[in-house]
Amino acid sequence: MPNTPRLEQLLKLLEREPNDTFLIYGLALEYKKAGNLPRAIELLNRVIQLDSGYCYAYHQKGLAYEQAGDVAAARQAYRDGITAAVRKGDSHAKAEIEAALEHVE
Repeated sequence: MPNTPRLEQLLKLLEREPNDTFLIYGLALEYKKAGNLPRAIELLNRVIQLDSGYCYAYHQKGLAYEQAGDVAAARQAYRDGITAAVRKGDSHAKAEIEAALEHVE
């Protein structure tokens, strides 16, 4: 898969700030958009490892698993995200992730 200009830019920024969760999250979304779901999930896991309260990383991880056809893993990612949102007190993220969980097929 050739790198897009946006992907190249994010990779360069990440070289300078390797533990920047916002950059890693953005990079994960770029890989997800490009269809490289294993790399997207790997990066989302890294975001979660660095910041277990980064609720939308769980949400995107669930979406990536759904896109890959792994319903069980998607459900688990959503459940983990709901737990993280409750821990963080983020009712908006909790509601969004609960809605995603309800629609997993």
